[in-house]
Formats: sequence, structure tokens, C-alpha cells
Amino acid sequence: MSTDTQHLTDGAVALLKALIAIPSFSRQEDGTAACIEAFFRDKDVPYQRLKHNVWAKNRFFDPAKPTVLLNSHHDTVKPNPSWTLDPFEPLVREGKLYGLGSNDAGGCLVSLIATFCHFYDQPGLTYNLVLAATAEEEVSGTDGLELLLPHLPPVSFAIVGEPTQMHLAIAEKGLMVVDCTARGKAGHAAREEGDNAIYKALRDIQWISGHQFPEVSPTLGPVKMTVTIIGAGSQHNVVPDTCTFTIDVRTTDKYSNEEVLAVLQQHLQSEAKPRSVRLTPSSIAPDHPVVRAGVALGLPTYGSPTTSDQALLRCPSLKMGPGDSARSHTANEYIHLAEIEHGIRTYIEVLGKVIRDQDVRD
Repeated sequence: MSTDTQHLTDGAVALLKALIAIPSFSRQEDGTAACIEAFFRDKDVPYQRLKHNVWAKNRFFDPAKPTVLLNSHHDTVKPNPSWTLDPFEPLVREGKLYGLGSNDAGGCLVSLIATFCHFYDQPGLTYNLVLAATAEEEVSGTDGLELLLPHLPPVSFAIVGEPTQMHLAIAEKGLMVVDCTARGKAGHAAREEGDNAIYKALRDIQWISGHQFPEVSPTLGPVKMTVTIIGAGSQHNVVPDTCTFTIDVRTTDKYSNEEVLAVLQQHLQSEAKPRSVRLTPSSIAPDHPVVRAGVALGLPTYGSPTTSDQALLRCPSLKMGPGDSARSHTANEYIHLAEIEHGIRTYIEVLGKVIRDQDVRD
């Protein structure tokens, strides 16, 4: 490890420990936003803040140049009941840093911040850099990246930090949550009366479980629909007149969220209302320079089934970061310290192949 990488890694780990120690549940990220502000002040890096979002530009920002956005989030889910460690006490054991948000997505965030600091005062970059540490990702909130984007310069492409083992997620499925209501008529269960809303809902759920959208994305596969919540009934002897259920829909680049919703509303007897259609599929071309730079380093590409703030971007975007998504939201969450070092080094190598002037690279 070079001296510079070691210094960046030490700083990133120290920042991550500080972030872990501050509860930052979605919409309650004031403390971690202040921590990130303090980090930038200590580095003499000018920054701006909007609600719980903090962002900074490289020293030689030039409006005439295209801009790369480096983004990850500092909010976390709440710890699940299976934690046996203190989720807010950063603990290093056998090369692992334990703590809530260490893997999702603290390791990614501090690695991107370290990468930003590495390039911050380098002259002659062919791209500007904007680092954005944002809020409300875990709840797909409107006061996070979505609120911040209009205040940023136009973005040419983005790197979104999520735990991917530093693999290149060149596409990501969209997300649409649809709340459905089947309506019947109440009656006494002992008599032949009423119109059971549960049976109506079951017919719709059966259709959902068997329906396949004909167009399949080469990078993201098929649209996936899963019923995840159901509720009905008030007591054992009353035929329920309503039954509600929720569908988790993961969309691909083959269908817009609106098109999938139209298919649902056409085939379901139940009323189907989306909570939002704004979390769309996202991608970056396999031959984009930043993807080619990663592939040249031996990093594999894939299509991600999970959704992140990448869904809010309307520019080419690549999801990659240290850590493993299988650890996200788990008890005793951790990230390997070596993963942070590898993440910083890889971010720098990939970006360096794209944003440094050719004469400088040569």
C-alpha cells in the first residue's frame, strides 16, 4: 500500500468510526451530516449543506468542464433485534469493523470521500468532481439526493457507492411499490352470504405469481413482482369486505414503471395504486470510459436486482463500492478494513484513467 493510500485509508476508517457512533436513522441524519461537515472543515475543503445533505466541489472546479458525481448515503436502517453487539460502538476485531451502517453504506461513503480528497487539489483534471453525502436513501425519501440534484452542476456521469465488492453494477432495477385493495361484501360466515374479499385478492395474487412479462432485459433479466404484505378480516365469523395486499415490483429497462402499472390495473380486479413511479431502472453503457477502466482492472460487470439512489439519476451511472450487500441490514453488520483500502485504491485507479489529462497520465 502506498503512503498516500495508507493515509487516506486511516482517515477514512477514523471517519467511519465517528459516523457509526452517531445514530443516523433515515430522516434523523443531522448528527452524521455535522460530522461530515467537521471532516471537510478540518481538511479546509469548502462545502455546502442542504438539510441533511452535504456536498463539495474539487478546488479547480471549472464550469466549462463536465462533472462526475460521487455519491453515497449516510443514513441507516434501525438495528434489527438480533444484534448482540452495540450497533453504535465501532469495534475492530480480526480485521473487521463492526457497527450499524459500516457496510451499508458507510464504507462506500468514506472511501468515496477519500477518493475525492485524493483528487481534490489536482490541477488539469478533464472532469470536475462533486462529492455528495446524502440522506434518506434507506426510505427512498424526497429530502435526500432528489432534493439536492437541482442544486448541483449538470452531471456527465455518476458513481454511486453501495456495497458491491467493487464489482461494476452497470444496470440496476427500478422499484415500484403497489398497494392493492380487493373489495367484497360483509356477511355472516355461518350463512351463504357476503362476497369474500380475501378470495378476490387470492385470485389476483395467483395471477401475479404466474405472470411473466415477455420482454427480458439482457442485463437485468425479467420484471419481478412479489406480494409481500397482506391483511384482511376483523373476526372469525365475519366475511371480510376488504382485503389489502402490497406488491414489490422490480422493473427493468424493457418497461417503464407506468407501463407495468398499466398491465397490473388491466388484469387485477383489485384496485392498484402505486406509492411512487419515480424509482426507475438505471444503467451505463458497457463501453463507457469508466466501465472500460474498471474492466481493464479485471472488475466484473453485472446487473443489480436491488435499488439505490441511482434510481433518481437521469445520467449514466455506475454502482460500485466496498463491502458485500449480503451483509446489509444484518445483525452485527461489519466491513473488512482491507475492503476499505481496496475500495479507495480501486476508485482512484478507475477514476484516474478517466478524469486525468492524457499528458498527465502518460
